[in-house]
Amino acid sequence: MNLIGAFVIAFSMYSRIPMPRMEWTKERMRYMFCFFPLIGAVIGALMLLWLKYGGYLTGEGNFRTAVLILIPVLVTGGIHVDGFLDTSDAINSYKPVEEKLEILKDSHSGAFAILMGICYFVLQFGVYSEATMADMQVLAIGFVLSRALSALAVVTFKKAKNSGLVHAFSDSAQRRTVGITMGCYIAVCLLLMYTTGGLRGIAGIAAALASFGYYRWMSYRKFGGTTGDLAGFFLQVCELAMAVAVVVAGKLAG
Repeated sequence: MNLIGAFVIAFSMYSRIPMPRMEWTKERMRYMFCFFPLIGAVIGALMLLWLKYGGYLTGEGNFRTAVLILIPVLVTGGIHVDGFLDTSDAINSYKPVEEKLEILKDSHSGAFAILMGICYFVLQFGVYSEATMADMQVLAIGFVLSRALSALAVVTFKKAKNSGLVHAFSDSAQRRTVGITMGCYIAVCLLLMYTTGGLRGIAGIAAALASFGYYRWMSYRKFGGTTGDLAGFFLQVCELAMAVAVVVAGKLAG
């Protein structure tokens, strides 16, 4: 019953997929992150289906691409985009660590958040407008990988503060169980990306691991550890980096 509750909590927290009401007990929250990558599987499957069949409704042009890049936002409710925007404001403030953390908590969006948000979606639109079905098959797995890496960071990275959602979930999580589960997700994703995409898969894997390394360096150096907003920032950066790497590798592979 606790595992079912953990599944419901994961999808209730990190998606807008309707879930039954369930009490958020400490026992259920311990294993919540074990199901977090499955949201990525839903996103990947929907994007694959839209890329294959969406053209019957919208044609093969920009309209189809616009819907394609909005699928992750519609599924998640934009929770990770919010973290990306807040973190962009904080990083570009060049303020001390304490003030950066205060910026993360500010509900207002600054100029850098708006600018980086525009740049992000423009680049994402351009990349996905060039994506083929072969590219998308690799990227669909990448949505699971990015979340597995994000959950691994939650239970292994130092926390920037002793409050907030990341600290609460990390404190409640069974670190060993979640860590081992994420390791299994990551291993399976790496294998599937390589066997499915060849050079595309290798490029996507390299981009994901490079993003993860940057995430750790950036969070420790600029914030003293990770937070929920930084986790969202990583997820968005990782998924865009994988998309760019996979599409470029696909062009090179011919």
